[in-house]
Amino acid sequence: MASFSPKRAMAELRHSSSSLGSRASSSPLKREGGDPDITPLISPDNQSPHDDDDNRHSIRDYSSRPFWMPNYFLCPDETRVSSTSLYNSKISLSLLLFVFIGALICIPTIWNRLNAPYLCKKDGIVLQCPRVKESPSLWENPYSATTSWKPCAERRDGFSDLPSENDTSGYVLIQAEGGLNQQRIAICNAVAVAKIMNATLILPMLKQDQIWKDETKFQDIFDVDHFIDYLKDDVRIVRDIPDWFPDKAELFTSIRRTVKNIPKYASAQFYIDNVLPRIKEKKIMALKPFVDRLGYDNVPQEINRLRCRVNYHALKFLPEIEQMADRLASRMRNRTGGSNPYMALHLRFEKGMVGLSFCDFVGTRDEKVKMAEYRRKEWPRRFKNGSHLWQLALQKRKEGRCPLEPGEVAVILRAMGYPKETQIYVASGQVYGGQNRMAPLRNMFPNLVSKEDLTSKEELDGFRKHVTSLAALDFLVCLKSDVFVMTHGGNFAKLIIGARRYLGHRQKSIKPDKGLMSKSFGDPYMGWATFVDDVVITHQTRTGLPEETFPNYDLWENPLTPCMCKA
Repeated sequence: MASFSPKRAMAELRHSSSSLGSRASSSPLKREGGDPDITPLISPDNQSPHDDDDNRHSIRDYSSRPFWMPNYFLCPDETRVSSTSLYNSKISLSLLLFVFIGALICIPTIWNRLNAPYLCKKDGIVLQCPRVKESPSLWENPYSATTSWKPCAERRDGFSDLPSENDTSGYVLIQAEGGLNQQRIAICNAVAVAKIMNATLILPMLKQDQIWKDETKFQDIFDVDHFIDYLKDDVRIVRDIPDWFPDKAELFTSIRRTVKNIPKYASAQFYIDNVLPRIKEKKIMALKPFVDRLGYDNVPQEINRLRCRVNYHALKFLPEIEQMADRLASRMRNRTGGSNPYMALHLRFEKGMVGLSFCDFVGTRDEKVKMAEYRRKEWPRRFKNGSHLWQLALQKRKEGRCPLEPGEVAVILRAMGYPKETQIYVASGQVYGGQNRMAPLRNMFPNLVSKEDLTSKEELDGFRKHVTSLAALDFLVCLKSDVFVMTHGGNFAKLIIGARRYLGHRQKSIKPDKGLMSKSFGDPYMGWATFVDDVVITHQTRTGLPEETFPNYDLWENPLTPCMCKA
């Protein structure tokens, strides 16, 4: 669990208050310490003509006294003049000393600000940041030894509380929607729901996604035999709809056979009260839709542990996918001819993600106009007339809800100390803005590759017929990396970070603090040294350690409480 850090608090405080003093221009009159509306009490015109003679006389008498004569032998007037002069001298010396000390303190900061560029120098599409001293903990999780958690959701051999086949409540079928990782979560939830209702689970169907246009079946991506065998003591699973059921094709279209209107994050009791009676009546029911239809805090802990058992142990990709992923990871570590660590970067900056975020990004006026038209077409209710979007975009950026641009990722990684030679495997779709948008990241880290760069066309042809298989390769290569970096939320990043936590949390997973980083990027007065300090302090404990959960925390990103135990 992340501990309180005074340095991190100072980094946050630096951004929470505006530095008006360092940015405001002061009046010349105020700098001189004078007030133009106040006249001195004694001016040269009002001075007595005898004042100069008196002053010279007193000074002459004072300077002509014997060196051994102390002040108290002088006349009262001479003593007063001497004391005042000495007092003024002390004040002057004190002020000079104070100014000198202040200058010594301020000179380094002023020098840095005058000489350091605004974070990094940009020359066209080339981005150059100063090199940072490499930390010894770049490729390891420095705090992993401070935790003593271990995974404990695996199967308990020889123990089964599964009732006999005749006592089953009926059959349940779900359609897993979305991309690979959303489908994975739906499968885990389906097993849990079948367990709650003591029902038999029909092997989940993977629904064709409207974006990916993929027709992958469960058996095209996952090892069905291992899935059924590993869960045989928890839930009864069959490969297909029973033969005695006549209208298989109409199962999801029949109103009488479909349970709808299941609320998001429904409780275990909801299924027992509302779904179980219909399954007992009809014997076979389809649940639709089934995205996030089971909660976390309103189900028994054993059910949550079962979901971890499905996710981390029962759901295995096909052997050919696992083997190809192993080859890709090995090629990443041996690209330079010797063994070296590699970083996996999940870069979420596709056009759909940029549009859906409703955030504002750097770009030409033409790009912004086209993006506005795209948002108006895809999300008309949220777009409205567009007048409110600028303020919304600013607020979302402050709250850390905007995707990081490739250039921003490059600057953060360089500030952390990762050198130009770092080997980076990037998992992403088509980046919005194309090569120009990727140029700053690729320029700063030229050893940036994808699966297409590591394989021949023939090697990938066997996986191209199922888009989900390509996503599975990215998932496994990221999972095996020495350091994993996410740039935005999503099921892919959540499942990767959660799996790395569950499987040992020795490997580093970096989740950037996008809110604090946005304030640093938006500060034109921040120098490189200050930015580096903020980045390092902010991310000291954001390295993928198991964390204590709190209500409604996402089980997939942090499986600590129900699925991990003290060693």
